[in-house]
Amino acid sequence: MTALISLTGINKYYGDYHALRDVDLEIAEGEFFSLLGPSGCGKTTLLRTIAGFEDVTDGVVLIDGADMAGVAANLRPTNMVFQSYAIFPHLTVAQNVGFGLRKSGMSRSDKAQAVQDALEMVGLGGFGARAAHALSGGQRQRVALARALILKPKVLLLDEPLSALDKKLREQMQTELRRLQRQVGITFILVTHDQEEALIMSDRVAVMFEGRIAQLADPQTLYRRPLTRQVGDFIGVMNFLPAQFKPVGDLITADIAGLGQAELASEQCPAGPVTGGGAVGIRPEILSILFQGETTSQRETVGQVIERAYYGDMTYYDVRLDDVDAPVTISMKNLIDRPVLERDDRARVSWDPRALVGFSD
Repeated sequence: MTALISLTGINKYYGDYHALRDVDLEIAEGEFFSLLGPSGCGKTTLLRTIAGFEDVTDGVVLIDGADMAGVAANLRPTNMVFQSYAIFPHLTVAQNVGFGLRKSGMSRSDKAQAVQDALEMVGLGGFGARAAHALSGGQRQRVALARALILKPKVLLLDEPLSALDKKLREQMQTELRRLQRQVGITFILVTHDQEEALIMSDRVAVMFEGRIAQLADPQTLYRRPLTRQVGDFIGVMNFLPAQFKPVGDLITADIAGLGQAELASEQCPAGPVTGGGAVGIRPEILSILFQGETTSQRETVGQVIERAYYGDMTYYDVRLDDVDAPVTISMKNLIDRPVLERDDRARVSWDPRALVGFSD
């Protein structure tokens, strides 16, 4: 992996508040990278240090091998799309997109062609003469992207650019952004608090809490093998069941509340071997409800439905397993011949021990 961006020992203080804590990070050329975490975790501050809008208290920021210490934001090989888009309402779409070319030295015809190419790239060909205030939210977002990309930055920084869009348009723009990144081939760095968005769009994701990177991995690894309960709980939905662990040779034997005994391979404990008390995590789609006449080659346990939520394509059940206080969530696809259980129904539950993740206390 060729690192386009390298952050070493990054710390950022605002008075006594420690916003970024010893962040080390490398981002590859041509990578779609996401910074994911709850509000206040430091993800936007980290993005702004790359952009040059924030100075670091300690540490080194390198972009394409060059030290960015003292380099102003407008002189860095980056451009940013803000959450608010910052579109000038009194200008046309073409004037907005070409705003950064004013002092480029390009001829008028070359500027016009560059604007047209940028608009075509984001699917707004023919919109150049339209007033910016007459655009929809999705169109304004595309204009902001075109304005940033027309300057041909090495890195495009995206600060929650989809958060103001409705659900359907947001999902459409997630696909469009990923397509656009592949088309232009430059590094995209996205800040988001939306776990699903990060998983869908990213090559790799850094999950942040309290100014630190808790885990850095590809989406599949983050979802299947979270390092900590905090990461597992933040990425999607994960059920946690109390367990007692004991190493047995190369495996770890777990006595799990509600499930019984299972053996875990080393890769199922990604933070390292666990012993004594802890918990196992299991995703809702790994647990399955067995309906009348169904059999399974997996393990089986029983419980009682205490709540259900019907979503059309899926039904989510909260099931209290026998001898376990807190319920587990189970997601089931709604098939044409599959009934929907009611509250208080008894349920047979199957599970696959290979999907368990072990966590220490």
